[in-house]
Amino acid sequence: MTVDAASATQDRDDAPVSHESEQGNAGTSGPSSEEREQQAQPEPAQPEPAKRAKPKSSARKTRTVVLTLTVTGTADGEWQAELKHGSKWVAKGLDIPASAVSRAAKELHEELSAPIDEVINEAREQQQAKVAQLEAELQQAKQALAELES
Repeated sequence: MTVDAASATQDRDDAPVSHESEQGNAGTSGPSSEEREQQAQPEPAQPEPAKRAKPKSSARKTRTVVLTLTVTGTADGEWQAELKHGSKWVAKGLDIPASAVSRAAKELHEELSAPIDEVINEAREQQQAKVAQLEAELQQAKQALAELES
């Protein structure tokens, strides 16, 4: 029978085991050879009290989740979002309104919202200039049409 130190200690702590019947030595008064071996083995060293002062946490370490959100904007004011979980794409090419991008940046941090709002404001100004230019072209086209009808 093979006994390791941990199970030998546990056997001794739980209940005394009589090996006399196993060995056929019911009439002998001395310990069996197995008991002598167990007694000869040194007890496992008890942990030092200083080491016990720093108990290890039984809680597992918090698992870090890596999510990468990429928000991309164009000069025309079009915004798209992509989300990656580790190396796997969760979402790609989602159209996002500029107002949603601005609100999200304000919710996250002021240092993020200021540069994003600048980009959105520049895009707004460019769009306003484009609208003014297209309105002027439309006005000219209407005048040319009116001259052709008269």
